[in-house]
Amino acid sequence: MKKYYTRACNFYYGKLSKKLIKEKKTLPLCANKEISFDKIEIFLKDNKKISSKIVDIKKINLLPKLVKTKVLLDIKKITSKRKFLNKENHILMGVLNMTPDSFSDGGKFNKTNMALKQISKMIDAGAKIIDIGGESTRPESKVIPPEIEWQRISKVIKKFKNKFPKTLLSIDTRKSLVVKNTIKNKVDIINDVSCFKFDKMIYEEIKDKNLWKVIHHMQGTPQTMQINPKYNHVLLDIYDFFETEINKQSKGNYSNKLILDPGIGFGKNLKHNLMILNKISIFHSLGFPILIGTSRKRFISQISKNFDSKERLGGTLSSILFSLAQGIQIFRVHNVREIKQGILVFQNLLNKWKKSTLAPMELEALLIPVI
Repeated sequence: MKKYYTRACNFYYGKLSKKLIKEKKTLPLCANKEISFDKIEIFLKDNKKISSKIVDIKKINLLPKLVKTKVLLDIKKITSKRKFLNKENHILMGVLNMTPDSFSDGGKFNKTNMALKQISKMIDAGAKIIDIGGESTRPESKVIPPEIEWQRISKVIKKFKNKFPKTLLSIDTRKSLVVKNTIKNKVDIINDVSCFKFDKMIYEEIKDKNLWKVIHHMQGTPQTMQINPKYNHVLLDIYDFFETEINKQSKGNYSNKLILDPGIGFGKNLKHNLMILNKISIFHSLGFPILIGTSRKRFISQISKNFDSKERLGGTLSSILFSLAQGIQIFRVHNVREIKQGILVFQNLLNKWKKSTLAPMELEALLIPVI
């Protein structure tokens, strides 16, 4: 069976982007005129055979009828506004791990006063969301009872909305008990790395609630996910997973309140992670905001050969800026202040970009080919 996928590519930025949109030479990405595109990459999956080609948006009408119909439907989603973002073109999600065994900062913020100080610090630095977790999901981590997980985070969760009423609260958990308790304390986002599969009761807790839900991809479990992960084609396999989960969610209320996370480092090797980041703009054609969490991930040290998780800021920032240039909107990070600074400088440079300089599409040609 043949299936087609559409990826926006060849991006333009800032004043040049707005000018080209006005001249009808490019299309806005996610209704944001600060970034636009004039080409698409069309993937064809025919059983296990994968091929792709780049097409100028002006030549879409020349495509075969079946392909043209699918591409136009995808472009409608690619260019539509993302409700979660309001007027912002990116959002930082600050990470707060209240665990003794997190891979990067385990034990550092276990006490309530230290946790609240760190939250305040991240908000001051530019975080609009705080993602709080009481159980580590690093590779080979062990499952803990939900009562212990809730005990670790409960004091901070109960105080959060009183202290930080304008900040979105996200809970990083796989347990229905934890979700139920956080809903009582006005949580805004449920971020379950198992995509509501670890504890089936989670879905019962959230299906009729006005909450944002993260559709997170993970192959296996934290205990098994890094044991020789395999895909037919990692990019398209994750896309198909998202499609299936979106269709499941469409049966409940608030089905439009979804955020997609391809799960960098969750059941992926170095090649898989780089391929996802290289072509991450493909997920725009699903029509939902995209979140990535590359902060301090292992793939950075696999490239840099520095294996200290706290020494991965440079790699984190470069992966975020590369994703930002493809229109990704939400970034889950530990070092909020440094990432915010990097994004502001990068965006300023993009806004000054002129046609005579190296174009983003030329940079794409230097990256990993899809195989």
